[in-house]
Amino acid sequence: MMAPFAQQRIAVVGLGKAGLPAARRLREWGAEVTAWDDKAAGREEAVAAGLDVADPASDFTYDALLLSPGIPHTLPRVHPAAAAARAAGKPILVDVEFLYRAVRAAGSQARFAGITGTNGKSTTTALLAHLIARAGIPMQVGGNLGPPALDMPILSDEGIYVLEMSSYMLERIESLRFNCATMLNLSADHLDRHGDMDGYRAAKARIFATQLAGDTAVLGMDDPGTASLRDDLAADVIPISAHTAHPGGFWATGSLLRDERGLIADLSTCPTLPGAHNAQNAAAACAMAVSLGLRRNDLADGLRSYPGLPHRQEVVGNIRGVRFVNDSKATNADSAAKALASYDRVVWIAGGMGKEGGIAPLVPLFPRIATAFLIGQDAGIFAATLAEHGVPHRRLDTLAEAVPAAAAAAFAGAADVVLLSPAAASWDQFTGFDQRGDHFRSLVHNLFRGQHLSGGDA
Repeated sequence: MMAPFAQQRIAVVGLGKAGLPAARRLREWGAEVTAWDDKAAGREEAVAAGLDVADPASDFTYDALLLSPGIPHTLPRVHPAAAAARAAGKPILVDVEFLYRAVRAAGSQARFAGITGTNGKSTTTALLAHLIARAGIPMQVGGNLGPPALDMPILSDEGIYVLEMSSYMLERIESLRFNCATMLNLSADHLDRHGDMDGYRAAKARIFATQLAGDTAVLGMDDPGTASLRDDLAADVIPISAHTAHPGGFWATGSLLRDERGLIADLSTCPTLPGAHNAQNAAAACAMAVSLGLRRNDLADGLRSYPGLPHRQEVVGNIRGVRFVNDSKATNADSAAKALASYDRVVWIAGGMGKEGGIAPLVPLFPRIATAFLIGQDAGIFAATLAEHGVPHRRLDTLAEAVPAAAAAAFAGAADVVLLSPAAASWDQFTGFDQRGDHFRSLVHNLFRGQHLSGGDA
C-alpha cells in the first residue's frame, strides 16, 4: 500500500464534502490523522469512520493543518485551529496540495491543469475535461467542481487532473505546480475573505505562482486586473478573449472561435455555450487543450457535443415556445450580466442575498427585461433599482410563486425566455444555488405535470 504521508501527523478541520474523504484518504496513505469539525454532526461522522477526533487548536502538535476552504485562516476572523497552526509555524494547506504530493510520491508525472476566475471557471473546467475525455486520455476532474481531490485515484504518467480552483483553495497551496493554468477574469467577490480587491487578485494569481518556463498560462485579456498579470508570469502565456484578436492566442469574432491558424468552430452551433462569456470559456478550454497535446481539428466536434452543466444557462423546459433557463449559479451581478446579454428579451426572475452594489451594474441590460419577478431577502433593494429605471417588476415571496407568474407573463407575449439568473446568493431560502436551481427545474416541470418538457415543446 502506498504511504506517502507515513509518520506525518495531520490535523483535518472541517469535515464536509471534501474534509471527511480527505481525512480517510490521508489515513490510508499512512498519515496519523486527527479530525475536527465545529459541528457535533461532523464529529460524529468522523467517529463512525474510525477517526481520532480532537480539537487541534488546544495543542497544535501536528506537521500540517488541512483546513476546509470555506473556513477562514485570516479574514474575516481567524479560525482557532488556523491561529494555532500559524503560532506553531506549521503550514495551512488544502486537499489538492496533498493530492499533488501523493501523485509525485508515487512516481507519476501526471499533469495538472488548473482553472480559476471570478466567473466561468466551472464551465471551462467541465468543457476541458470533456475535450480530454473525448481524446481518450486518462483524466480526473474535480476540486471546487465535482469530486473532492482526495477522492481521486493516482493517475499514470499519461493522465491529466483537471481542477477548478477557488481563491479559497489557491491561498493554501504550497508546492502544487500546474503544468497548464488559466485565469479567466476578475471582478469583485469574496472581499470579506481577502480584505480588498488587491488581496483577492493576489489569491487568484497563486495559480501561476509555482509555474516554470515551459508551463502554460492561459490569461483572459478582457479585464485589466487579469491582463495586467502577463508580464509577471514565468510560464508561456496564451492570451484569450471573447471579442478581440491577440497574437498567439484564442479569441472570438462574434460567434466564430479562432486562433492564428483560422477558424476553430462556430459557437452558434454549440447549444450549451451561448453568449460572449461562453466564447471566452471556450477559448480558454481550447487553448488549454492544445497546450496539453489535443489535436486542434478535434476541438469543434468536442465543443458541439459538450453537454453543459446544470444551473448555468441550462434549458430546463420549452413550453408553448417559451424557453425556461436555469442560471441559478449566477450569484452576483457580473454572472447575471452574462446571461442577460445572451437573450434579446426575457422575463427575469432574480433576488436572494444580494452582493455589494446590488444590480446597479446591470442597468445597461435593463432594456432586455420585459418584466421582472423578485424574491428573497433583498428583493426590495432590487425593486428600487428597477423602479428607478422604469423596468416593470413585481415582488413575490418565493420561487414557487415567481415561476408560474413569470410563465404567465411569457405566455401572454412578454418574451420567449423565462430566465432565472438571480444576481444574488441563495442562502436566505436555500442551502445553495444548486438547490435553488433544482427547485426551479421542478417547478417548470410541474407547470405541465406528466408532460415531457426538457426535450421539446409541451
